[in-house]
Amino acid sequence: MPENSEPAENISGGEAEVSSPAEFASGEAATRAEAVVDRLGDLYWQKTYGGRDAFECLVRTILSQNTSDVASQPAHDALTERYGGADDGNGASDADGTGDGDDAADLAAALADADHDELADTIRSAGLYNRKADVLTTVAARVLDEYGSAAAFDAFVRERDPEEVRTALLDMDGVGPKTADCVLLFAGGRSGVFPVDTHVHRIYRRLGVAPADADHEAVRAVLEREVPDEKCGFGHTASIQFGREYCSARKPACLDGLDECPMSDLCDRVGVDTESDSVVDPADAD
Repeated sequence: MPENSEPAENISGGEAEVSSPAEFASGEAATRAEAVVDRLGDLYWQKTYGGRDAFECLVRTILSQNTSDVASQPAHDALTERYGGADDGNGASDADGTGDGDDAADLAAALADADHDELADTIRSAGLYNRKADVLTTVAARVLDEYGSAAAFDAFVRERDPEEVRTALLDMDGVGPKTADCVLLFAGGRSGVFPVDTHVHRIYRRLGVAPADADHEAVRAVLEREVPDEKCGFGHTASIQFGREYCSARKPACLDGLDECPMSDLCDRVGVDTESDSVVDPADAD
């Protein structure tokens, strides 16, 4: 993969237009988790994130819940075509922070007043479309009611204490820890935030970095404790890419030989038996 490249469409929040290449001083990692992230940084990219509009980021991440980018990206495109929002060609409304947030404001107002059936049909490709339509209209109305505007919500996400922001986001119906953390990272630009999706949850338990039976929040606690703050953002996005390319749920690359995986020397392969070619969730491993 070319230096500093990244998939153009990563609905979790990894567009190149709203991230900046970064370099971190090399040296001996203090923890195995940091060593893994350093290896991922060498394999893929080292970046810092921030600058996406908070409401737009919230919408995109809600659409991505329990589905793939392949399914959720068309839903996002159809939503913004019908209701407004990101129209600057890079998937991020007012991404440089210099605009007035009109796109996000229009989107928030449109979603708050959207007809449920019409919205559900628009985002059908994302799956769970009836539930997601309910969540989108509810969070849009709440953002406007509690913060007054999408721009004020964006300022809240960027400027207030991260724990306060996370608590407020988690209090919204349909917003879970991964969604809240993606908003903090990609809109708020907060360091020390390591969102845990299905790839991250699987990989770091399989590696043996987190306990085999750890839930998503327990994995997050381990990573945010053991990975330096400035490395958490690209640790998240690069881990997703590693999960797609090497450490898939059903057929990790190590089944074709340990030399096929660039992380094999750091991995305990919890739940993976390379001799029998069997793979189970780490929590179900002996």
